[in-house]
Amino acid sequence: MHVRTGFTIAFDTLGPTPMNLLLNVRPERRSDLVTPEVITFDPPVAARQHVDAFGNVCTRIVAPGGRITMAADFTIADSGLPDVQAPEARQIPVQDLPDDVLMYLLGSRYCDTDKLSGIAWSLFGSTLEGWARVQAIVDFAHNRLRFDYQQADATRTAFDGYTQQVGVCRDFAHLAITLCRCMNIPARYATGYLGDIGVPKDPAPMDFSAWFEVYLEGPEGGRWYTFDARHNQPRIARIVMARGRDATDCALTTSFGTAYLVQFDVHTDEVGDEQAVLARAA
Repeated sequence: MHVRTGFTIAFDTLGPTPMNLLLNVRPERRSDLVTPEVITFDPPVAARQHVDAFGNVCTRIVAPGGRITMAADFTIADSGLPDVQAPEARQIPVQDLPDDVLMYLLGSRYCDTDKLSGIAWSLFGSTLEGWARVQAIVDFAHNRLRFDYQQADATRTAFDGYTQQVGVCRDFAHLAITLCRCMNIPARYATGYLGDIGVPKDPAPMDFSAWFEVYLEGPEGGRWYTFDARHNQPRIARIVMARGRDATDCALTTSFGTAYLVQFDVHTDEVGDEQAVLARAA
């Protein structure tokens, strides 16, 4: 299947403002691009890219002051398959985890494991290890929090979400990630495009979303599996833009100075093969 996706985001700045942008798809998906993924800026600014410590494509610019608009529109191929399900996947003992996975057992800015460890063990200590325990955590986070865009809070931690019982997709992910880490299950944050493909249209659509991944045993050793505590069902056509310890590492835009968000439009829609061919030729 093919998905046409992209965004238009605009900020008002008070003067020259350095910005870091994680607005590209992950390098692993570049081979799936049907049309080029190019970020345009109005007014034009110099931009340079690098790959950060988590493997995300980071674009650096200096907004000149006043309004700056950034946009992209591209088509990408996707398998059309839902998230992999592996109920038999087992938990890997900590001592057997790869070195680069260990960081995803530790607390981080929004994943305050120290405050939730006792709660996690009281809730999930008797569940079966592995996939069943992760799914129990996802079910809990899904039911514990009430989704409400109006209650978004950039400073809310996993423990805050647990106590306040409200949040947006990042809060669902942070709570589930933290509970997994408390149970010695490596978990990392992921964000990207997630349109309403194969599911009923969301009455409050927002095609950027956050979910998480856990490291469990796979057919040929350990591997990362996708879970989504907000939706709590396998979804089609997740297009990952960034991965990291939590939302700190995966912020789509970071400004080093005052920047007021004035426009935020995202689109993610399945298109037919003929439309994809036309897009490629354009």
